[in-house]
Amino acid sequence: MFLSRFSPRLRRLLVLALFASSVATGAFAADRAQVTLLATTDLHGHLLPLDDYTGQPSPLGVAKLATLIAQARRNAPDLLLIDSGDTIQGTPLAYFHARKNNAPPDPMMLAMNALQYTSMTVGNHEYNFGPAVLAKARGEAHFPWLSANTYRTGTDETAYAPYVVKEVAGVRIGILGLTTPGIPYWENPENYAGLEFRPLLSEAKKWTTLLRSREHVDAVVIAMHGGLEEDLATGRRPPGNIPGENAAVALAREVPGLDVILLGHTHREVPALVVNGVLLTQAGHWGDFLARVDLYFSRPSTDAPWTLLAKGAHTIPVRADTPADPAILAIAAPYQRETQAWLTREIGTCAQPLGAEDAQFRDTALLDLVQRAQLEAGHADVSLAASFNRHARIAAGPVTVRDIASLYPYENTLYVLEVTGAQLKAALEHSARYFLPYVAGKSPAELVDPSIPAYNFDVAEGVSYEIDLRRPIGDRIQHLTFQGAPLAPDRKLRLATNNYRYNGGGGYTMLKTARVLAHPSAEIRDLLIAWVERHHDIPVTPTGNWRLVP
Repeated sequence: MFLSRFSPRLRRLLVLALFASSVATGAFAADRAQVTLLATTDLHGHLLPLDDYTGQPSPLGVAKLATLIAQARRNAPDLLLIDSGDTIQGTPLAYFHARKNNAPPDPMMLAMNALQYTSMTVGNHEYNFGPAVLAKARGEAHFPWLSANTYRTGTDETAYAPYVVKEVAGVRIGILGLTTPGIPYWENPENYAGLEFRPLLSEAKKWTTLLRSREHVDAVVIAMHGGLEEDLATGRRPPGNIPGENAAVALAREVPGLDVILLGHTHREVPALVVNGVLLTQAGHWGDFLARVDLYFSRPSTDAPWTLLAKGAHTIPVRADTPADPAILAIAAPYQRETQAWLTREIGTCAQPLGAEDAQFRDTALLDLVQRAQLEAGHADVSLAASFNRHARIAAGPVTVRDIASLYPYENTLYVLEVTGAQLKAALEHSARYFLPYVAGKSPAELVDPSIPAYNFDVAEGVSYEIDLRRPIGDRIQHLTFQGAPLAPDRKLRLATNNYRYNGGGGYTMLKTARVLAHPSAEIRDLLIAWVERHHDIPVTPTGNWRLVP
Protein backbone atom coordinates (compact mmCIF):
# COMPACT_ATOMS: atom_id res chain seq x y z
CA MET A 1 0.00 0.00 0.00
CA PHE A 2 2.88 2.37 0.86
CA LEU A 3 4.57 1.84 -2.55
CA SER A 4 1.36 2.17 -4.56
CA ARG A 5 1.40 5.96 -4.23
CA PHE A 6 4.61 6.15 -6.36
CA SER A 7 5.16 5.76 -10.12
CA PRO A 8 6.25 2.31 -11.44
CA ARG A 9 9.83 3.51 -12.08
CA LEU A 10 10.12 5.03 -8.60
CA ARG A 11 8.63 1.87 -7.06
CA ARG A 12 11.37 -0.22 -8.71
CA LEU A 13 14.08 2.09 -7.37
CA LEU A 14 12.59 1.98 -3.88
CA VAL A 15 12.41 -1.84 -3.93
CA LEU A 16 16.08 -2.03 -4.99
CA ALA A 17 17.05 0.36 -2.20
CA LEU A 18 15.08 -1.59 0.39
CA PHE A 19 16.64 -4.88 -0.82
CA ALA A 20 20.17 -3.41 -0.62
CA SER A 21 19.43 -2.16 2.87
CA SER A 22 18.09 -5.56 3.91
CA VAL A 23 21.18 -7.32 2.64
CA ALA A 24 23.39 -4.85 4.50
CA THR A 25 21.52 -5.48 7.77
CA GLY A 26 21.29 -9.27 7.22
CA ALA A 27 17.49 -9.46 7.00
CA PHE A 28 17.64 -11.43 3.73
CA ALA A 29 21.21 -12.68 4.01
CA ALA A 30 22.44 -16.27 4.37
CA ASP A 31 20.96 -16.61 7.87
CA ARG A 32 17.81 -18.23 6.48
CA ALA A 33 17.40 -21.34 4.30
CA GLN A 34 14.57 -23.51 3.07
CA VAL A 35 14.95 -27.19 2.20
CA THR A 36 12.16 -29.03 0.37
CA LEU A 37 11.69 -32.78 0.46
CA LEU A 38 9.35 -34.70 -1.83
CA ALA A 39 8.43 -38.24 -0.86
CA THR A 40 6.85 -41.24 -2.55
CA THR A 41 6.21 -44.70 -1.18
CA ASP A 42 4.73 -48.07 -2.08
CA LEU A 43 4.79 -47.34 -5.79
CA HIS A 44 4.57 -51.10 -6.42
CA GLY A 45 5.55 -50.93 -10.07
CA HIS A 46 2.84 -48.40 -11.00
CA LEU A 47 4.58 -46.52 -13.79
CA LEU A 48 1.47 -45.75 -15.81
CA PRO A 49 -1.88 -44.08 -14.98
CA LEU A 50 -3.65 -47.33 -15.80
CA ASP A 51 -5.55 -50.11 -14.07
CA ASP A 52 -3.90 -53.13 -15.69
CA TYR A 53 -6.76 -55.42 -14.69
CA THR A 54 -9.53 -53.39 -16.30
CA GLY A 55 -7.56 -51.54 -18.98
CA GLN A 56 -9.10 -48.28 -17.78
CA PRO A 57 -7.27 -45.02 -16.92
CA SER A 58 -6.50 -44.49 -13.25
CA PRO A 59 -5.35 -41.32 -11.43
CA LEU A 60 -2.06 -42.65 -10.09
CA GLY A 61 1.43 -43.74 -11.07
CA VAL A 62 4.94 -42.43 -11.62
CA ALA A 63 4.17 -40.80 -14.97
CA LYS A 64 1.67 -38.44 -13.30
CA LEU A 65 3.84 -37.97 -10.21
CA ALA A 66 6.60 -36.81 -12.55
CA THR A 67 4.48 -33.82 -13.56
CA LEU A 68 3.95 -32.82 -9.92
CA ILE A 69 7.66 -33.28 -9.21
CA ALA A 70 8.59 -31.06 -12.15
CA GLN A 71 6.19 -28.37 -10.94
CA ALA A 72 7.79 -28.41 -7.49
CA ARG A 73 11.30 -28.28 -8.95
CA ARG A 74 10.54 -25.06 -10.79
CA ASN A 75 10.46 -23.24 -7.44
CA ALA A 76 12.82 -25.52 -5.54
CA PRO A 77 15.42 -26.86 -8.01
CA ASP A 78 17.55 -28.36 -5.21
CA LEU A 79 14.75 -30.35 -3.59
CA LEU A 80 15.43 -33.88 -2.37
CA LEU A 81 13.27 -36.68 -3.81
CA ILE A 82 12.99 -39.71 -1.51
CA ASP A 83 11.19 -43.05 -1.77
CA SER A 84 10.23 -45.31 1.15
CA GLY A 85 10.17 -48.65 -0.64
CA ASP A 86 8.05 -51.45 -2.12
CA THR A 87 9.00 -50.21 -5.54
CA ILE A 88 9.89 -53.00 -7.99
CA GLN A 89 6.87 -55.30 -7.44
CA GLY A 90 3.12 -54.98 -7.69
CA THR A 91 1.84 -54.67 -11.28
CA PRO A 92 1.72 -57.08 -14.22
CA LEU A 93 4.38 -54.90 -15.86
CA ALA A 94 6.72 -55.33 -12.88
CA TYR A 95 5.93 -59.04 -12.69
CA PHE A 96 6.53 -59.65 -16.39
CA HIS A 97 9.87 -57.86 -16.23
CA ALA A 98 11.00 -59.80 -13.16
CA ARG A 99 9.75 -63.24 -14.16
CA LYS A 100 9.38 -63.38 -17.94
CA ASN A 101 12.02 -61.01 -19.33
CA ASN A 102 14.49 -59.67 -16.80
CA ALA A 103 17.17 -58.84 -19.38
CA PRO A 104 16.36 -55.12 -19.88
CA PRO A 105 16.98 -52.62 -17.07
CA ASP A 106 14.37 -52.50 -14.33
CA PRO A 107 11.67 -50.09 -15.57
CA MET A 108 11.12 -48.52 -12.16
CA MET A 109 14.82 -47.79 -11.79
CA LEU A 110 14.91 -46.21 -15.26
CA ALA A 111 12.02 -43.93 -14.35
CA MET A 112 13.43 -43.02 -10.94
CA ASN A 113 16.85 -42.32 -12.48
CA ALA A 114 15.16 -39.96 -14.93
CA LEU A 115 13.44 -38.19 -12.03
CA GLN A 116 16.75 -37.86 -10.15
CA TYR A 117 15.75 -39.59 -6.94
CA THR A 118 18.00 -38.91 -3.97
CA SER A 119 17.47 -42.29 -2.29
CA MET A 120 15.15 -45.26 -1.92
CA THR A 121 14.58 -47.27 1.25
CA VAL A 122 14.34 -51.02 0.72
CA GLY A 123 10.83 -52.42 1.28
CA ASN A 124 9.76 -55.96 2.06
CA HIS A 125 8.35 -56.53 -1.43
CA GLU A 126 11.75 -55.83 -2.98
CA TYR A 127 12.55 -59.43 -1.94
CA ASN A 128 9.58 -61.07 -3.69
CA PHE A 129 11.44 -62.04 -6.84
CA GLY A 130 14.56 -63.31 -5.11
CA PRO A 131 18.09 -61.96 -4.58
CA ALA A 132 19.17 -61.94 -8.24
CA VAL A 133 16.31 -59.70 -9.41
CA LEU A 134 16.80 -57.45 -6.38
CA ALA A 135 20.55 -57.12 -6.94
CA LYS A 136 20.10 -56.37 -10.63
CA ALA A 137 17.57 -53.58 -9.96
CA ARG A 138 19.74 -52.15 -7.21
CA GLY A 139 22.74 -52.09 -9.54
CA GLU A 140 20.74 -50.22 -12.17
CA ALA A 141 19.76 -47.41 -9.78
CA HIS A 142 21.70 -44.13 -9.94
CA PHE A 143 20.81 -43.47 -6.29
CA PRO A 144 21.51 -45.41 -3.10
CA TRP A 145 19.19 -48.06 -1.72
CA LEU A 146 19.08 -47.47 2.04
CA SER A 147 18.43 -49.75 5.00
CA ALA A 148 20.24 -49.09 8.27
CA ASN A 149 18.70 -52.07 10.07
CA THR A 150 19.46 -54.77 7.45
CA TYR A 151 22.70 -56.59 8.29
CA ARG A 152 24.78 -59.45 6.97
CA THR A 153 23.82 -62.33 9.25
CA GLY A 154 25.96 -62.53 12.36
CA THR A 155 27.95 -59.38 11.57
CA ASP A 156 27.78 -55.64 12.12
CA GLU A 157 28.03 -55.00 8.38
CA THR A 158 24.95 -53.40 6.86
CA ALA A 159 23.78 -54.91 3.59
CA TYR A 160 22.88 -51.49 2.20
CA ALA A 161 24.02 -47.94 2.80
CA PRO A 162 22.42 -46.96 6.13
CA TYR A 163 22.08 -43.28 5.24
CA VAL A 164 22.99 -40.53 2.82
CA VAL A 165 23.88 -36.92 3.65
CA LYS A 166 22.91 -34.15 1.24
CA GLU A 167 23.76 -30.47 1.45
CA VAL A 168 21.17 -27.97 0.24
CA ALA A 169 21.71 -24.21 0.55
CA GLY A 170 24.49 -24.92 3.02
CA VAL A 171 22.22 -27.09 5.19
CA ARG A 172 23.26 -30.71 5.84
CA ILE A 173 20.34 -33.17 5.72
CA GLY A 174 20.82 -36.75 6.90
CA ILE A 175 18.43 -39.28 5.33
CA LEU A 176 18.29 -42.56 7.25
CA GLY A 177 16.63 -45.62 5.71
CA LEU A 178 14.77 -48.19 7.84
CA THR A 179 13.07 -51.38 6.61
CA THR A 180 10.24 -53.14 8.41
CA PRO A 181 11.80 -56.14 10.20
CA GLY A 182 8.82 -58.38 9.42
CA ILE A 183 10.33 -59.85 6.25
CA PRO A 184 11.05 -63.29 7.77
CA TYR A 185 7.35 -63.56 8.64
CA TRP A 186 6.26 -63.07 5.04
CA GLU A 187 9.04 -64.01 2.68
CA ASN A 188 10.57 -67.29 1.55
CA PRO A 189 13.89 -67.77 3.41
CA GLU A 190 15.89 -68.20 0.21
CA ASN A 191 14.85 -64.72 -0.89
CA TYR A 192 16.63 -63.03 2.04
CA ALA A 193 19.35 -65.60 2.69
CA GLY A 194 22.33 -64.18 4.58
CA LEU A 195 20.42 -61.18 5.96
CA GLU A 196 18.95 -60.28 9.32
CA PHE A 197 16.60 -57.41 10.13
CA ARG A 198 17.19 -55.66 13.42
CA PRO A 199 14.61 -53.69 15.46
CA LEU A 200 13.72 -50.26 14.15
CA LEU A 201 13.93 -48.37 17.43
CA SER A 202 17.42 -49.39 18.54
CA GLU A 203 18.83 -48.89 15.04
CA ALA A 204 17.20 -45.48 14.68
CA LYS A 205 18.77 -44.36 17.96
CA LYS A 206 22.19 -45.66 16.93
CA TRP A 207 22.30 -44.08 13.49
CA THR A 208 20.62 -40.79 14.45
CA THR A 209 23.29 -40.30 17.12
CA LEU A 210 25.98 -40.97 14.52
CA LEU A 211 24.45 -38.56 12.02
CA ARG A 212 24.38 -35.82 14.64
CA SER A 213 27.82 -36.43 16.15
CA ARG A 214 29.94 -37.64 13.23
CA GLU A 215 28.21 -36.25 10.16
CA HIS A 216 27.18 -32.98 11.87
CA VAL A 217 23.86 -32.85 10.06
CA ASP A 218 21.43 -30.02 10.68
CA ALA A 219 18.34 -32.26 10.40
CA VAL A 220 17.67 -35.99 10.52
CA VAL A 221 15.02 -37.42 8.19
CA ILE A 222 14.00 -41.07 8.49
CA ALA A 223 12.61 -42.61 5.30
CA MET A 224 11.09 -45.78 6.66
CA HIS A 225 9.29 -48.69 5.10
CA GLY A 226 7.00 -48.85 8.09
CA GLY A 227 4.05 -46.92 9.42
CA LEU A 228 2.04 -46.02 12.50
CA GLU A 229 1.80 -48.92 14.91
CA GLU A 230 -1.17 -47.58 16.84
CA ASP A 231 -4.33 -45.54 16.49
CA LEU A 232 -3.34 -42.28 18.16
CA ALA A 233 -6.94 -41.60 19.20
CA THR A 234 -7.41 -44.90 21.03
CA GLY A 235 -3.94 -46.42 21.45
CA ARG A 236 -5.24 -49.60 19.83
CA ARG A 237 -2.78 -51.62 17.75
CA PRO A 238 -4.09 -53.21 14.54
CA PRO A 239 -4.64 -56.95 14.98
CA GLY A 240 -2.50 -59.08 12.69
CA ASN A 241 0.55 -56.81 12.74
CA ILE A 242 3.63 -58.76 13.68
CA PRO A 243 5.89 -57.46 16.50
CA GLY A 244 7.92 -54.44 15.42
CA GLU A 245 6.39 -54.33 11.93
CA ASN A 246 5.51 -50.64 12.30
CA ALA A 247 7.17 -48.34 14.83
CA ALA A 248 6.85 -44.72 13.72
CA VAL A 249 5.18 -43.52 16.92
CA ALA A 250 7.87 -45.12 19.08
CA LEU A 251 10.59 -43.54 16.92
CA ALA A 252 9.04 -40.11 17.28
CA ARG A 253 8.67 -40.48 21.04
CA GLU A 254 12.00 -42.10 21.85
CA VAL A 255 14.71 -41.11 19.33
CA PRO A 256 16.49 -37.87 20.30
CA GLY A 257 17.60 -35.64 17.45
CA LEU A 258 14.95 -36.83 14.99
CA ASP A 259 13.09 -34.21 12.92
CA VAL A 260 11.03 -35.86 10.15
CA ILE A 261 9.69 -39.35 9.39
CA LEU A 262 8.60 -40.25 5.86
CA LEU A 263 6.26 -43.21 6.35
CA GLY A 264 5.46 -46.19 4.14
CA HIS A 265 4.29 -49.83 4.11
CA THR A 266 0.73 -49.28 5.37
CA HIS A 267 -0.61 -47.70 2.14
CA ARG A 268 -2.16 -44.79 4.04
CA GLU A 269 -2.22 -41.12 3.17
CA VAL A 270 -1.01 -39.06 6.13
CA PRO A 271 -0.83 -35.37 5.13
CA ALA A 272 0.90 -34.18 8.33
CA LEU A 273 1.13 -35.44 11.87
CA VAL A 274 3.28 -34.20 14.75
CA VAL A 275 4.29 -36.62 17.51
CA ASN A 276 6.61 -35.32 20.23
CA GLY A 277 7.75 -32.53 17.93
CA VAL A 278 8.60 -34.91 15.08
CA LEU A 279 6.83 -34.29 11.76
CA LEU A 280 5.38 -37.37 10.01
CA THR A 281 3.86 -37.68 6.55
CA GLN A 282 2.97 -40.50 4.15
CA ALA A 283 2.31 -40.37 0.42
CA GLY A 284 -0.39 -43.03 0.11
CA HIS A 285 0.42 -45.84 -2.32
CA TRP A 286 0.74 -46.67 -6.01
CA GLY A 287 1.61 -43.06 -6.78
CA ASP A 288 -1.77 -41.59 -5.82
CA PHE A 289 -0.16 -38.85 -3.68
CA LEU A 290 3.10 -36.97 -3.46
CA ALA A 291 4.17 -35.87 0.02
CA ARG A 292 5.96 -32.55 0.47
CA VAL A 293 7.96 -31.40 3.49
CA ASP A 294 9.40 -27.91 3.88
CA LEU A 295 12.12 -27.26 6.46
CA TYR A 296 13.07 -23.72 7.45
CA PHE A 297 16.45 -22.98 9.04
CA SER A 298 18.05 -19.92 10.58
CA ARG A 299 21.43 -19.00 12.01
CA PRO A 300 22.83 -15.77 13.47
CA SER A 301 25.82 -15.67 11.10
CA THR A 302 27.29 -17.60 8.20
CA ASP A 303 29.81 -19.41 10.41
CA ALA A 304 27.25 -20.45 13.06
CA PRO A 305 25.31 -23.74 13.07
CA TRP A 306 21.83 -23.90 11.60
CA THR A 307 18.74 -24.17 13.78
CA LEU A 308 15.56 -25.79 12.45
CA LEU A 309 13.14 -22.92 12.82
CA ALA A 310 9.93 -24.43 11.45
CA LYS A 311 8.66 -27.38 9.44
CA GLY A 312 5.49 -28.32 7.63
CA ALA A 313 4.12 -31.09 5.43
CA HIS A 314 1.20 -31.82 3.15
CA THR A 315 0.21 -34.31 0.48
CA ILE A 316 -0.49 -33.44 -3.14
CA PRO A 317 -3.07 -35.66 -4.85
CA VAL A 318 -2.68 -37.05 -8.34
CA ARG A 319 -5.88 -36.23 -10.22
CA ALA A 320 -7.54 -37.49 -13.36
CA ASP A 321 -6.53 -34.28 -15.15
CA THR A 322 -2.89 -34.37 -13.98
CA PRO A 323 -0.90 -34.78 -17.23
CA ALA A 324 1.35 -37.80 -17.57
CA ASP A 325 4.98 -36.97 -18.25
CA PRO A 326 5.93 -37.96 -21.84
CA ALA A 327 9.45 -39.04 -20.85
CA ILE A 328 8.15 -41.56 -18.32
CA LEU A 329 5.55 -42.82 -20.80
CA ALA A 330 8.36 -43.40 -23.29
CA ILE A 331 10.38 -45.36 -20.73
CA ALA A 332 7.37 -47.57 -19.94
CA ALA A 333 6.26 -48.15 -23.53
CA PRO A 334 8.34 -51.24 -24.49
CA TYR A 335 7.66 -52.91 -21.16
CA GLN A 336 3.95 -52.20 -21.49
CA ARG A 337 3.76 -53.67 -25.01
CA GLU A 338 5.13 -57.06 -23.99
CA THR A 339 3.07 -57.09 -20.78
CA GLN A 340 -0.15 -56.44 -22.67
CA ALA A 341 0.63 -59.21 -25.15
CA TRP A 342 0.91 -61.62 -22.21
CA LEU A 343 -2.19 -60.31 -20.40
CA THR A 344 -4.50 -60.58 -23.42
CA ARG A 345 -3.65 -64.23 -24.20
CA GLU A 346 -6.81 -66.41 -24.08
CA ILE A 347 -6.52 -69.48 -21.85
CA GLY A 348 -10.09 -70.67 -21.18
CA THR A 349 -13.80 -69.88 -21.11
CA CYS A 350 -16.46 -69.00 -18.55
CA ALA A 351 -20.17 -69.67 -19.05
CA GLN A 352 -21.41 -66.74 -16.98
CA PRO A 353 -20.05 -63.60 -15.31
CA LEU A 354 -18.29 -64.14 -11.98
CA GLY A 355 -17.31 -61.53 -9.38
CA ALA A 356 -15.46 -61.37 -6.08
CA GLU A 357 -17.16 -58.32 -4.57
CA ASP A 358 -18.77 -60.29 -1.70
CA ALA A 359 -16.24 -63.12 -1.30
CA GLN A 360 -15.86 -62.22 2.41
CA PHE A 361 -19.57 -62.85 3.04
CA ARG A 362 -20.40 -65.97 1.06
CA ASP A 363 -18.73 -68.78 -0.84
CA THR A 364 -17.95 -67.71 -4.42
CA ALA A 365 -16.94 -69.54 -7.56
CA LEU A 366 -14.00 -67.18 -8.12
CA LEU A 367 -12.35 -67.90 -4.77
CA ASP A 368 -13.19 -71.58 -5.23
CA LEU A 369 -11.08 -71.41 -8.41
CA VAL A 370 -8.05 -70.46 -6.31
CA GLN A 371 -8.86 -73.29 -3.92
CA ARG A 372 -9.16 -75.82 -6.77
CA ALA A 373 -5.77 -74.84 -8.17
CA GLN A 374 -4.09 -75.07 -4.74
CA LEU A 375 -5.72 -78.40 -3.90
CA GLU A 376 -4.73 -79.93 -7.22
CA ALA A 377 -1.17 -78.63 -7.29
CA GLY A 378 -0.56 -79.59 -3.66
CA HIS A 379 -2.40 -82.93 -3.75
CA ALA A 380 -4.00 -81.56 -0.60
CA ASP A 381 -6.99 -82.42 1.57
CA VAL A 382 -7.77 -78.82 2.51
CA SER A 383 -6.92 -75.39 1.07
CA LEU A 384 -6.85 -71.95 2.68
CA ALA A 385 -7.21 -68.83 0.52
CA ALA A 386 -8.30 -65.20 0.77
CA SER A 387 -9.87 -62.87 -1.76
CA PHE A 388 -7.13 -60.42 -2.68
CA ASN A 389 -9.09 -58.20 -5.07
CA ARG A 390 -12.76 -57.52 -4.42
CA HIS A 391 -12.97 -55.89 -7.87
CA ALA A 392 -11.85 -59.05 -9.67
CA ARG A 393 -14.35 -60.10 -12.32
CA ILE A 394 -14.49 -62.63 -15.13
CA ALA A 395 -16.96 -61.92 -17.92
CA ALA A 396 -18.88 -64.61 -19.76
CA GLY A 397 -16.88 -65.85 -22.74
CA PRO A 398 -13.14 -66.13 -23.32
CA VAL A 399 -10.90 -65.95 -20.24
CA THR A 400 -7.50 -64.26 -20.50
CA VAL A 401 -4.37 -64.17 -18.41
CA ARG A 402 -5.49 -60.68 -17.34
CA ASP A 403 -8.63 -62.11 -15.73
CA ILE A 404 -6.64 -64.59 -13.65
CA ALA A 405 -3.89 -62.11 -12.77
CA SER A 406 -6.52 -59.74 -11.39
CA LEU A 407 -7.81 -62.50 -9.14
CA TYR A 408 -4.36 -63.18 -7.66
CA PRO A 409 -2.17 -60.04 -7.81
CA TYR A 410 0.52 -61.20 -5.35
CA GLU A 411 3.69 -63.21 -5.92
CA ASN A 412 2.85 -65.81 -3.27
CA THR A 413 4.16 -69.37 -3.63
CA LEU A 414 2.46 -72.60 -2.60
CA TYR A 415 3.22 -74.35 0.68
CA VAL A 416 1.78 -77.76 1.56
CA LEU A 417 1.72 -78.38 5.31
CA GLU A 418 0.81 -81.20 7.62
CA VAL A 419 -1.67 -79.76 10.13
CA THR A 420 -4.02 -81.17 12.71
CA GLY A 421 -7.72 -80.53 12.90
CA ALA A 422 -6.99 -78.32 15.92
CA GLN A 423 -4.53 -76.19 13.96
CA LEU A 424 -6.97 -75.77 11.07
CA LYS A 425 -9.74 -74.75 13.45
CA ALA A 426 -7.40 -72.26 15.16
CA ALA A 427 -6.62 -70.73 11.76
CA LEU A 428 -10.32 -70.41 10.94
CA GLU A 429 -11.08 -68.90 14.36
CA HIS A 430 -8.31 -66.37 13.76
CA SER A 431 -9.81 -65.59 10.35
CA ALA A 432 -13.25 -65.09 11.91
CA ARG A 433 -11.83 -62.15 13.92
CA TYR A 434 -12.46 -60.23 10.69
CA PHE A 435 -15.96 -59.65 12.05
CA LEU A 436 -16.84 -57.56 15.11
CA PRO A 437 -19.16 -58.89 17.84
CA TYR A 438 -22.64 -59.53 16.52
CA VAL A 439 -25.29 -56.80 16.67
CA ALA A 440 -28.82 -57.82 15.72
CA GLY A 441 -30.07 -56.10 12.60
CA LYS A 442 -26.62 -55.31 11.19
CA SER A 443 -25.43 -56.89 7.97
CA PRO A 444 -22.12 -58.78 7.77
CA ALA A 445 -20.63 -55.83 5.88
CA GLU A 446 -21.53 -53.57 8.80
CA LEU A 447 -19.80 -55.96 11.21
CA VAL A 448 -16.42 -55.99 9.46
CA ASP A 449 -13.56 -54.85 11.71
CA PRO A 450 -12.07 -51.94 9.72
CA SER A 451 -8.63 -52.53 11.24
CA ILE A 452 -8.31 -55.99 9.61
CA PRO A 453 -7.53 -56.07 5.87
CA ALA A 454 -9.75 -58.29 3.75
CA TYR A 455 -6.69 -60.19 2.55
CA ASN A 456 -6.33 -61.58 6.09
CA PHE A 457 -9.75 -63.26 5.98
CA ASP A 458 -9.04 -66.82 4.85
CA VAL A 459 -11.69 -69.38 4.00
CA ALA A 460 -11.16 -73.11 3.69
CA GLU A 461 -12.07 -75.61 0.98
CA GLY A 462 -12.13 -79.36 1.60
CA VAL A 463 -13.98 -78.99 4.88
CA SER A 464 -17.47 -77.68 5.67
CA TYR A 465 -18.23 -75.23 8.47
CA GLU A 466 -20.24 -72.28 9.72
CA ILE A 467 -19.01 -68.96 11.13
CA ASP A 468 -21.52 -68.10 13.85
CA LEU A 469 -21.15 -64.37 14.47
CA ARG A 470 -23.36 -64.60 17.57
CA ARG A 471 -20.68 -66.55 19.40
CA PRO A 472 -17.65 -64.96 21.10
CA ILE A 473 -14.46 -64.39 19.13
CA GLY A 474 -12.38 -67.54 19.35
CA ASP A 475 -15.41 -69.85 19.40
CA ARG A 476 -17.20 -68.99 16.17
CA ILE A 477 -16.33 -71.99 13.96
CA GLN A 478 -19.20 -74.47 14.25
CA HIS A 479 -20.04 -77.82 12.61
CA LEU A 480 -16.52 -78.23 11.20
CA THR A 481 -16.55 -81.46 9.20
CA PHE A 482 -14.18 -83.34 6.89
CA GLN A 483 -15.44 -85.95 4.46
CA GLY A 484 -18.87 -85.82 6.10
CA ALA A 485 -17.73 -86.41 9.70
CA PRO A 486 -16.78 -84.01 12.52
CA LEU A 487 -13.13 -83.03 12.22
CA ALA A 488 -11.20 -84.53 15.12
CA PRO A 489 -8.62 -82.21 16.72
CA ASP A 490 -5.84 -84.78 16.19
CA ARG A 491 -6.78 -85.66 12.60
CA LYS A 492 -3.81 -84.96 10.30
CA LEU A 493 -4.52 -83.12 7.07
CA ARG A 494 -2.52 -82.08 4.04
CA LEU A 495 -3.12 -78.30 3.85
CA ALA A 496 -2.40 -76.10 0.79
CA THR A 497 -1.74 -72.45 1.60
CA ASN A 498 0.72 -69.72 0.62
CA ASN A 499 4.15 -68.73 1.91
CA TYR A 500 2.76 -65.58 3.55
CA ARG A 501 0.46 -67.66 5.75
CA TYR A 502 3.07 -70.33 6.49
CA ASN A 503 5.46 -67.64 7.71
CA GLY A 504 2.82 -66.23 10.06
CA GLY A 505 1.66 -63.33 7.91
CA GLY A 506 -1.62 -61.82 9.06
CA GLY A 507 -1.16 -63.30 12.52
CA TYR A 508 -1.60 -66.94 11.44
CA THR A 509 1.13 -68.06 13.84
CA MET A 510 -0.55 -71.46 14.40
CA LEU A 511 0.77 -72.53 10.98
CA LYS A 512 4.44 -71.72 11.62
CA THR A 513 4.96 -74.93 13.60
CA ALA A 514 3.44 -77.16 10.90
CA ARG A 515 5.66 -79.62 9.05
CA VAL A 516 6.33 -78.62 5.43
CA LEU A 517 5.39 -81.45 3.08
CA ALA A 518 6.05 -79.61 -0.17
CA HIS A 519 7.10 -76.19 -1.36
CA PRO A 520 6.91 -75.95 -5.16
CA SER A 521 8.74 -72.96 -6.58
CA ALA A 522 5.84 -71.98 -8.87
CA GLU A 523 3.82 -68.95 -7.86
CA ILE A 524 0.14 -69.48 -7.15
CA ARG A 525 -0.79 -67.07 -9.94
CA ASP A 526 1.02 -69.35 -12.41
CA LEU A 527 -0.67 -72.41 -10.92
CA LEU A 528 -4.03 -70.72 -11.50
CA ILE A 529 -3.20 -69.91 -15.11
CA ALA A 530 -2.03 -73.48 -15.66
CA TRP A 531 -5.23 -74.86 -14.06
CA VAL A 532 -7.44 -72.85 -16.43
CA GLU A 533 -5.33 -73.84 -19.45
CA ARG A 534 -5.59 -77.50 -18.43
CA HIS A 535 -9.32 -77.59 -17.57
CA HIS A 536 -10.39 -74.78 -19.95
CA ASP A 537 -13.89 -74.30 -18.46
CA ILE A 538 -14.14 -72.35 -15.20
CA PRO A 539 -16.76 -73.80 -12.79
CA VAL A 540 -19.43 -71.18 -12.17
CA THR A 541 -21.20 -72.73 -9.17
CA PRO A 542 -19.58 -72.38 -5.73
CA THR A 543 -19.25 -75.49 -3.59
CA GLY A 544 -21.13 -73.81 -0.71
CA ASN A 545 -18.95 -75.49 1.92
CA TRP A 546 -19.02 -72.54 4.36
CA ARG A 547 -21.45 -69.85 5.40
CA LEU A 548 -22.02 -67.04 7.85
CA VAL A 549 -24.82 -67.38 10.40
CA PRO A 550 -27.26 -66.04 11.33
